[in-house]
Amino acid sequence: MVEEGKKAPDFTLLDQDGKKVKLSDFKGKYVVLYFYPKDDTSGCTKEACNFRDTFPKFKSVDAVILGVSPDSVSSHKKFAEKYNLPFRLLADEDKKVVEKYGVWKEKSMYGKKYMGVERTTFIIDPDGKVKKIFPKVKVDNHHNEVLEALKD
Repeated sequence: MVEEGKKAPDFTLLDQDGKKVKLSDFKGKYVVLYFYPKDDTSGCTKEACNFRDTFPKFKSVDAVILGVSPDSVSSHKKFAEKYNLPFRLLADEDKKVVEKYGVWKEKSMYGKKYMGVERTTFIIDPDGKVKKIFPKVKVDNHHNEVLEALKD
């Protein structure tokens, strides 16, 4: 289980350009690692665009934003290009990272149960430790909550 104050599990995934991204490569910076269910769906688009619109503020506190979902590299590429996302989206097609971070959960919609990503954000500090976890994220003001937590 990933917990605040503990080391964040390292991983390597491909971004929307097919380049390998390793979490430990960002040592020395804050990382906003946000897990979301699916590219180009209403909540996920709103969340990504909110991060996009406040991206300069995240850069000013030396934070890197990484979005992770089980979608493919090509799906991420289309999503990032469509909305001019200035940060990397990571493809976790085999769901190893969503499982490692405990965000792959049973969900239900219209009475049907299925497995999916529970929208969750982790702030990882420059030493690679989990500073804060935002479980079951509501997208509306989430980017501001994350910025506030980075300033603490």
